Amino acid sequence: MNSHNKMLTSKYFTEIVLVTTVIILSSCTMYGPVFIKSERNQYNQAIQKTNDEQLLLNLVRLKYHDNPLFMEVNNIASQFTLQNEIGLGATLQAGAKGIFTPSTSTYVEERPTISYSPLHGENFVKGVLTPISLKSIVLLFHSGWSIERVFKVCLQGMGKLKNAPSASGPTPRIAPKAKKFFRAAKLLREIQTQGGLDIAYRIFDEEPQLVIYISKAFKNSQPANQFARILNTTVGKSSYVFSSPSIKDKQSIDIVTRSLLGVMFYLSQAIEVPEQDVTEGKVAVTKTDQGEVFNWAEITGELLHIYNSPSSPDDASLKIFYRNYWFYINDSDLISKSTFSLLAQIYALQAGE
Repeated sequence: MNSHNKMLTSKYFTEIVLVTTVIILSSCTMYGPVFIKSERNQYNQAIQKTNDEQLLLNLVRLKYHDNPLFMEVNNIASQFTLQNEIGLGATLQAGAKGIFTPSTSTYVEERPTISYSPLHGENFVKGVLTPISLKSIVLLFHSGWSIERVFKVCLQGMGKLKNAPSASGPTPRIAPKAKKFFRAAKLLREIQTQGGLDIAYRIFDEEPQLVIYISKAFKNSQPANQFARILNTTVGKSSYVFSSPSIKDKQSIDIVTRSLLGVMFYLSQAIEVPEQDVTEGKVAVTKTDQGEVFNWAEITGELLHIYNSPSSPDDASLKIFYRNYWFYINDSDLISKSTFSLLAQIYALQAGE
């Protein structure tokens, strides 16, 4: 009997030593690369998603004349701890003193530390309220964006053509004008799609300028001629020079850009609000000269459309919950998704510093 007990003891001791050895060896495994592969993408997606949700939330706030607020993720520090546990269980059976069963478990505990801070202060306010530079507009164009989309979003005026300048603030009471500006932007887009358009940024007499170049093959084309007539300039020109209206005694054409806040106010008009909120006066209503309710889709229809729903939508690429309603961008609305992506880039350019 003593010999039998010694054999059992030796057997279980060997199993425990084996299990302990496996744990020690597994602890030496390089877990770092494995965690980077799984966790980095998750953090990346979470930050990108919450940044977009914050931007959409602030658009909705502006529509309701509420104050926007931006919270930035300053730092993410994630610590992983590898935990090993060893156990030994015994099951008493008739005719035996005890059957020992060794057990082990290994798990990883993550302890993330995330710090946030609200964006405020002089530099941020300047970034939000300062008009977008002509250099940034040229940069967006050369990043592959449609000149029509960039001009509609970023410009308030070009020459005598007005692009709803009153929409760069809280919802105006009187319907804005933008048809001629939209026509000019669409003509430039037609030339761009045919490869006959380029724009450049330059400093002339210590003043920033934006120059639109039309290639020789297209300078007398129908879209180019119509663009010249809308701007009330000479037909057949191969270049158009634009600069700030503050510059006097110049030969260039005036151009006025929006600020980041102006862009957000402008695009907030694309938000479809619940009828009940309109009836209760929670949002401003814009009227035409005839006293009819103005349809903002005439301005933002080819740029952005943000829907609302009392229940969480299933077909949303982006959604936020505010004032007891869901506001969202439809996943199949590629036009709206593109404009929202452009807004995110403008935000990065203006407020990133």
